[in-house]
Amino acid sequence: MKTLRQVIVLTLAAATVCTASACSTSKSDGGTEKTYKIGVTQYQDHPSLDNCRTGFIDGLMSEGFEAGKNLNIEFKSAQGDSAMNTQIAQSFSNGKDLVCGIATPSAQALYASCAEKNIPVIFNAVSDPVAAKLAVSETEAMKGVSGISDRLPVDAQLKLIRDMLPEAKKIGILYTTSEANSISTLETYKSLASQYGFEIVEKGITKQAEMPQAVDSLLNGVDCVSNMTDNTVVAALSVLLEKADAKKIPVFGSEEEQVKNGCVASAGLDYIALGKQAGIMAAKVLKGQDVSTLPYETIKESKITLNTAKAAALGITVPDSVASAAESVQ
Repeated sequence: MKTLRQVIVLTLAAATVCTASACSTSKSDGGTEKTYKIGVTQYQDHPSLDNCRTGFIDGLMSEGFEAGKNLNIEFKSAQGDSAMNTQIAQSFSNGKDLVCGIATPSAQALYASCAEKNIPVIFNAVSDPVAAKLAVSETEAMKGVSGISDRLPVDAQLKLIRDMLPEAKKIGILYTTSEANSISTLETYKSLASQYGFEIVEKGITKQAEMPQAVDSLLNGVDCVSNMTDNTVVAALSVLLEKADAKKIPVFGSEEEQVKNGCVASAGLDYIALGKQAGIMAAKVLKGQDVSTLPYETIKESKITLNTAKAAALGITVPDSVASAAESVQ
């Protein structure tokens, strides 16, 4: 079994005293204030999920929970490894007041290990919580778990692609066959594509090592690619971009960081805002609300981000309607 990645711990002030079962911080009046112990894990290391983590801490802080004051956050990354993902979840199943799973595999592992021990689970960046068996419905939470969905604005993305590529017919999509969120989002693409005159060409993979061959196969039959928030694919986004650029095939991202890294544009989500919303929900639980009474939330805001340099390199004329609505990156 792999050794766990070095733990990143947001340490408390020197006055903090922790034991195996409790953690308290000295107050100026000589009393103590409880220090809440939170475990945070994310399935993969890439900017989108990193932004979720940053936003999560910001959201907690906005509600009065701060490292060095009344909060101890232990972070571990599974680095895309399923066995490590499970091991991390099990290591968080004792001594935590709350745990947060960033991306579906991490959230599912935490739920399996922690919910039965009455440790509240908050998920973040789960596109379809119902399909992932982390919610009963949009209005009913499951016992012990809730969080924030990053359901993609697929309709807005298809409109953006049509506006920028008026002659395009086929959109390629790569996805991991074991990711419930990816399968759900792919089905949404298929259901909406015809409204914009598109056909979806899909290519599934089971692991990151299959990316190069899958990309080669996909690019042979499409006019562009629309990238989702699939963790395995996003972790190897550079492979897709390098091969697509060589063929002058534009790749549309699903959020700002992907556009910064070389996708031509996206009608996507702000993952720091997503994380902050999860942090605010976690704060409600720490203040005493039962997580089971909180239906999951979906971030509503989306924005268009445009990589002007990549559009120029690909010979794409950006319509005024897109340019005026977009936040541009070079």
